[in-house]
Amino acid sequence: MKILTWRGTLITAILAAAMVYLLPTFCSDCWPHKKINLGLDLQGGMNLVLEVQNEKAVETTIERTIHELKKELRNDNVKHSGISRDADNAITAVLDGQENIDGFNKILSDNFGSLMVVSTQKDGEKSTIILRLPDEEADNIRKMATEQALETIRNRIDEFGVSEPDIRLQGENRILVQLPGVTDTQRAKDLIGRTARLNFQLVDETGDVATALKGTPPPGDMILYQVKEDPQTGQISKTPFLIKKRVLLDGSSLTDARVMIDSQFNEPYVGIEFDRKGARLFEQITGENIKKRLAIVLDKTVYSAPVIQDRIAGGKARITGNFTTEEARDLAIALRAGALPAPVKILEERTVGPTLGADSIRTGIMSMVVGGILVILFMALYYKGAGLIADFALILNIILIGGGLAAFQATLTLPGIAGIILTIGMAVDANVIIFERIREELFSGKTPAASVKAGFDRAALTVLDANVTTLIVAVVLFQFGTGPIKGFAVTLGLGIIASLFTALVLSRSCFDFFISRKKLSTLSI
Repeated sequence: MKILTWRGTLITAILAAAMVYLLPTFCSDCWPHKKINLGLDLQGGMNLVLEVQNEKAVETTIERTIHELKKELRNDNVKHSGISRDADNAITAVLDGQENIDGFNKILSDNFGSLMVVSTQKDGEKSTIILRLPDEEADNIRKMATEQALETIRNRIDEFGVSEPDIRLQGENRILVQLPGVTDTQRAKDLIGRTARLNFQLVDETGDVATALKGTPPPGDMILYQVKEDPQTGQISKTPFLIKKRVLLDGSSLTDARVMIDSQFNEPYVGIEFDRKGARLFEQITGENIKKRLAIVLDKTVYSAPVIQDRIAGGKARITGNFTTEEARDLAIALRAGALPAPVKILEERTVGPTLGADSIRTGIMSMVVGGILVILFMALYYKGAGLIADFALILNIILIGGGLAAFQATLTLPGIAGIILTIGMAVDANVIIFERIREELFSGKTPAASVKAGFDRAALTVLDANVTTLIVAVVLFQFGTGPIKGFAVTLGLGIIASLFTALVLSRSCFDFFISRKKLSTLSI
């Protein structure tokens, strides 16, 4: 009786917890507000396969290295006739005179040890030096770019507010993104694909924009555009700016970006804050360039180019651009999550409508109900009273699976429903093994109590072996499988654990209860 009481307490506690977690799925106001999340195939949403163009990350690294190399040469008064990046990402440096060549080599060995000299060609006093990143270093940059892009996209989607997104690497440079429940697909694509590279660069007000548009910009300058849309007519206008290539400050120093409302014009803008180093640099930049225009450039588009009126301390700035509140919010999310190290390209896009998802749920539940009813009828007809105990355990088994899905915030997919249906069959399979063993014990002349005890004790090991091996397979599928396979593995794993509990603990407690209370001389089995 003590064992029965202990089992009853355990069973009651587990079933109560399952019901508490399962209730919010059907009643949204119930505590603890955790409900079963539906996958992309059940509630609709979008599926994207992105390609990280990580070769661009190598190009960016080369360009940054060239900029730093020129700066070091300038500081050490080493003259050169030009340093540029070639099409194959090699760096070509042209120098005159042995003194400059020696100074260049010293700077290379002291500050740029990662660069290796591929060749040196001499033409009189002039030398052309070809430099390149080692293959291992370039491969590492590509790998890091893909991993950083994955983390950045994940951060953006988390702030976007998608429930249970599935974001994972595919191969070396592809990322799979599944967003259940997303209806505004274009907005999601814009947020995911935006590079969000923020730079602060000076406007070259001495050069002539019209001349630069007709020919080539002056050395050290480039043409960038400010794009504006008329809210009344929807007409888009582009204003060209002559921008100096040198980046004075970039978005790597950002600590926060938030949507704010301009009190004068009642329009949203994005307020940004820098860390201590960035704030000090921003104050220095604005102090040295008073009465000059500082362009705020995002992804090679000029958002604003205000005239610096005074030194700006405190490390705060604003980005304006005739935003809607939604656009300002998405920009703030992209800036907070950080810039993508390389552009991403959408290779594949699939959208699942909510109507298709509702049909999947309806057919999935229908198949589960039909399968469950057939199994319940079979058990009741073949095993009689014992079959009713198995049916009761089967119903509680499904409740436990639902409670587990809600408690662990797992995602239910269409293959997951298939996993539940498979579990229904496996759950009664354990009972069949136990019941057949009890029948054998009864036929040998043992009492009902002794037959039940022997049946459960001797069949338990067989039931455990069969279910534990299947559980191992479920764990492997979850670890290495993709979205749909993972959904199947989750429900299969939960179903196996629930089946073991209901077959070995719940069913046995029911038998012990009836035998001890009713003093049965025969078993209906």
